[in-house]
Order: sequence, then structure tokens, then C-alpha cells
Amino acid sequence: MQEIRLDGFKDAVDSAQNVVITNHTNPDGDAMGSALALKRVLEKLNKSVSVIVPNPYPEFLWHLSGNEEVMIYSEGKLAANAKIESADMIFHLDYNAYHRSADMEQALRGAKAIKTVIDHHQQPENWPDFIYSDTMMSSTCQMIYELCDRMGWEHLLDEESAACIYTGIVTDTGSFKYSATSARTHEVASKLLGLGVQPQHLHNKVFDSQPVARLRLLGTMLEQMEVSQDKTKVLLYLTEEQCLQLGYQKGITEGFVNYGLSISGAILTIFLREEDGAVKLSLRSKGEFDVNALARSYFNGGGHKNAAGGRIEMNMSNAIKHAKKHLEW
Repeated sequence: MQEIRLDGFKDAVDSAQNVVITNHTNPDGDAMGSALALKRVLEKLNKSVSVIVPNPYPEFLWHLSGNEEVMIYSEGKLAANAKIESADMIFHLDYNAYHRSADMEQALRGAKAIKTVIDHHQQPENWPDFIYSDTMMSSTCQMIYELCDRMGWEHLLDEESAACIYTGIVTDTGSFKYSATSARTHEVASKLLGLGVQPQHLHNKVFDSQPVARLRLLGTMLEQMEVSQDKTKVLLYLTEEQCLQLGYQKGITEGFVNYGLSISGAILTIFLREEDGAVKLSLRSKGEFDVNALARSYFNGGGHKNAAGGRIEMNMSNAIKHAKKHLEW
């Protein structure tokens, strides 16, 4: 549940000059919030810091401080590889397995830099030099705050980095409603407000700045929703053709999977989205239903006990059959 190997970490940071911060493919609010918050802190420690992410991320996160300097690996591999190769230290945030970095995997594996993983997902791989892993944490953003507290860097946090951290916490906790939300999560949020974070302003930026296409996609998904006979499982999906017709953009379906759990009696929901001949999926559950184990066993993925994702190489029709089989529909 928790693995912390940080002996000598602060000295290693002190010695490093060129730092690269990475996160997982299809970065979300927690991935970008943690990366940009840590970037700002390390720059105050006089480090040269580059944030490199595997692929583009949703427009509703572009307001975060430091966004304009983020390098997108899929849009500039040569420059990104040069940064990775010359790094003294690499941070791997919000993921704990190399394959979650997609096309960056080979470059990251071959890097000679000191590697640090900060993450709250289950079953971390054993390659990092330093690791801060805690599956009970609400988010990697909360872990960045806790790391700053642990290292004596809390005074380096300011309104901009606090806004980044708050964004990751509020998105990864479903606005403080998921089970990983603890009293400490609220305490950290309170400290962030004390640094100048304006909750309503951030909420509007993240949740109330969506394109019209999102509602059209949502309506289509709900119209074709399937519910198991016992009403405990909900299957949601969007085909590639529907996404193209209705104006899909990166990150536009964020949170769609959660609609299934709003049905009375539902304990499991799965959302499938077809893209480039494969199907990406998200799973959410209530109580003791372990979707992490399910995703790892049948959907080439993983995550948390009540929230996981994956990808299967098949078309939507076969993906639905595959899902129903393993969900014991």
C-alpha cells in the first residue's frame, strides 16, 4: 500500500541541475497539476526543469501556470529525447510502470539520470532510484504537497503552484467525493486556499469551460447505455464514427464513466471509446469491487481498486462482447 525510499533524495536533488518531469499517456488533471507544481518548486531551487508529456492533454488544463513551456513528446521527439538524455534527474509522476509513458518508454528506459517515481497507483515496478508510492493518497498532486512538506520545501509553494495542486486533487477525487478523499486531503486543500487558490474560479476553468461537442457526445453515450439485468453493472460506449461525427477532442470525455455509478444499485461501470482500431476503456466501482484486478487481468491496464483503465486491440463490437464476458454480464 505504501513504499517510500527517499534516503538521500534531497541530496540528489541538490546535486542535480537539469531535471525532466514526465507523466503518463493522455495526461489528466492530476498528471499535469503535479508536473507543473513540481516544476515551479524545483525552479525556485535554481534547477533547469523541463516537463515532457507523451501526447497532448485537454484544453481545460491549459490555464495552469507553466503550460506554455510543456513539451509534447509526440510532436517533437528529437528535442524531447535530447532533454531526457542530458537530464541529471527524471521524475515519473502519476505512473509507476514504463509502458504507461507510451512512445517515451524507450528513451526513459535508456536514460542515465537518477529516476524518482511519485505515484498513488497500485503495484509499482522496481526500477526507480527513489520512490514515493502511496495507494491511499487521493492524488499525486496531494503527494507533491506532502513531499514539499517532508523536504522542507513548503515555503516554496505559491498561488500558482497551489492552483496546480488543487486542480489535480479536485479532479482525481471527483470534487472530494471519492473514497480516497481523507481528512488530510481536506486539510491540504485548506492550506492551498490559504495560498490564494480560488475554488470557484478553478472549478469554472476545469468543469464549466467545455465545448458543445461534449454534451452531444454525452447524450449519444447515454442514449445507447446498457444496464445488466440485475441493475448492478452499466456499460457505456462511443464508437470511433460517433466521435468523429460529433467533434471529439482530446480529454472531452473525461468523467463520462462516472455517469454509470449514478444509477441506483450500480456498483460497476465501464466506458469504452473506440480509437484507431482499438478500444480505450475506463472502469469505476463502489465498495469492494476491485476494478484494478479486473483491468490487469482482462483489459491490459490497471489503476486503483475503484478506478482503473485499459486498452484492448479490437473493434467496438468485439470489445463489448469481451467486456460483458469478463464482467459476468
